[in-house]
Amino acid sequence: MTKSPSTLGIILFIATMIVFFVVYTFFSGINYFDISLKANAFVLPILYAGAAFWSVKTYWNNHRVVTFKEAFKRAFVPMFIGGILSIFSIYAFLNFVDTDAKKLLNYQYVQRQKSELDTEYTSARKILKHQKDIDELDQKYNERVQSFSPEAVKGKDMLTASYFSGYFAAILIFYVVLSVFFGAFFRTRSIYQPEETNEA
Repeated sequence: MTKSPSTLGIILFIATMIVFFVVYTFFSGINYFDISLKANAFVLPILYAGAAFWSVKTYWNNHRVVTFKEAFKRAFVPMFIGGILSIFSIYAFLNFVDTDAKKLLNYQYVQRQKSELDTEYTSARKILKHQKDIDELDQKYNERVQSFSPEAVKGKDMLTASYFSGYFAAILIFYVVLSVFFGAFFRTRSIYQPEETNEA
């Protein structure tokens, strides 16, 4: 059965919110940020790519001729609707409904950045041989560590409207690239019919 791109977009939105609330309900602990990151990096791209493929494939199965524009639209519209509705909903939830979840994500984001800095510093210090290089590394490390002090991170917010706008702009590129691929793959190639010749 061929569903309209808008209907598929609503279904994608519902599926995205299910993923969000599953992570929120069962994993909002010490690994909340990491698990949210993995869900966004692996689960959602597969979900959206699968929905786009199914949208184009079902349309292609029921139409003899499919243009690039039609195939592109069938792939892009569901992802765009599902994505933008999800972005607005998640932003509203974290900023107006459960601000504690937002604070936890912000805190874990800063801790992750600090942990990555410490790991890089430790690894680099092990391979340095000259004291001058070690001193220079220590100086740079101490300078960067200051950005993680309580005073520096106070009020730090990675879940603002501008952040969500930037995030959506990035995934919009993913939608466009994927839609172009499906559009090129599923478009109907030109078929040339041999001309009939009239015998004298």
